[in-house]
Amino acid sequence: MLLSDLQSRVAAVRDEIVTVRRDLHAHPELGWHEVRTTELIRQRLVAAGLSPQVLPTGTGLICDIGSGDTCVALRADIDALPVTEGVDSPFRSTYEGVAHACGHDVHTAILIGAAEVLGRMSADGLLDRRVRLIFEPAEEVMPGGALGVIAAGGMEGVRRIYGLHCDPRLPVGQVGLRVGALTAAADRVLVRVTGDGGHTSRPHLTGDLVYALSTLVTELPAALSRRVDPRAGLSMVWGRITAGSAANAIPSRGEAEGTVRCLDVSAWKLAADLIPILAEQLIAPYGVEVSTEVTHGVPPVMNDAEAIAVFQRAVSEAITPDAVAATDQSLGGEDFAWYLEHVPGAMARLGVRPLGVDAAADLHTPGFSPDEDAITVGMTVLASCALLD
Repeated sequence: MLLSDLQSRVAAVRDEIVTVRRDLHAHPELGWHEVRTTELIRQRLVAAGLSPQVLPTGTGLICDIGSGDTCVALRADIDALPVTEGVDSPFRSTYEGVAHACGHDVHTAILIGAAEVLGRMSADGLLDRRVRLIFEPAEEVMPGGALGVIAAGGMEGVRRIYGLHCDPRLPVGQVGLRVGALTAAADRVLVRVTGDGGHTSRPHLTGDLVYALSTLVTELPAALSRRVDPRAGLSMVWGRITAGSAANAIPSRGEAEGTVRCLDVSAWKLAADLIPILAEQLIAPYGVEVSTEVTHGVPPVMNDAEAIAVFQRAVSEAITPDAVAATDQSLGGEDFAWYLEHVPGAMARLGVRPLGVDAAADLHTPGFSPDEDAITVGMTVLASCALLD
């Protein structure tokens, strides 16, 4: 009875929440700069009769609904990516070079909708527990905004936490569930190479920095893979390489930046120690200097079996049993993992691929375009988890 009431309440706010998502999508903000986004969320929650608290960092919010000694937490991330949107829509990003290419606008809209529905149920005397809403800033900035939420007391009194993440590999209407490791550990790696620079006609009189950097970029992932257990599933991939500005001048500095991802925690810790050592060894023959920064990112998301059982019941009873889908561990990084270092919980994958489409644009790409019908599914599932836990 309670879930059928929830479904009708979700249906009543669906169109308005889709409009909120489109507003968020048109005004994306990078991590730690989500000022407009935070104010939009705050205004919606206040209008729903709730009392949100902006985090000490200045962006992001925490808000409790109902009462109780402990609570269930529902989390959404709110930041965007430094990506130029490639989808032509009436609500495309209005900020050059910034876009919601990871679906955080969808996550945020879903949690706003769930908040409004649960708030009204509480006002009607239908919520016999306390639910905490966490609108987290800077998920995309390693080591993640979750640490700021935790530092602000966001996990105090929480007994379990739930979250959703858009997945364009799953069709809309399905929710991917997995017990245990869902994502990988992930670090950011920045390598800086410096030398005297010189003329390309006399590379023997200076350190050939571009050649040295190119060697490091190609050989460091290979060398690292030979020093770490292959069963750990380690992957090192570069996303940015910069050096020089003229064809006939050897530059005096260059950089390469990327990520190292790993399915195994012990190998993750070992890789962070090995990378600076291997970089020094690889660069030594070329007469240039190298400095390496490894920014420890996030551990793997480890889904709790009891939390996944709640997710499964929520999806089966509030959507349909056929909506439950299996999902694999990925090499993606997700700072939801930091919450799970403190309390049990789980993250599920929300299908956003339009029906009838065989392959949709991936996360973090300009063409990412989630099906908005997933918003109804997400609101229903998250709110159901709060009611069923």
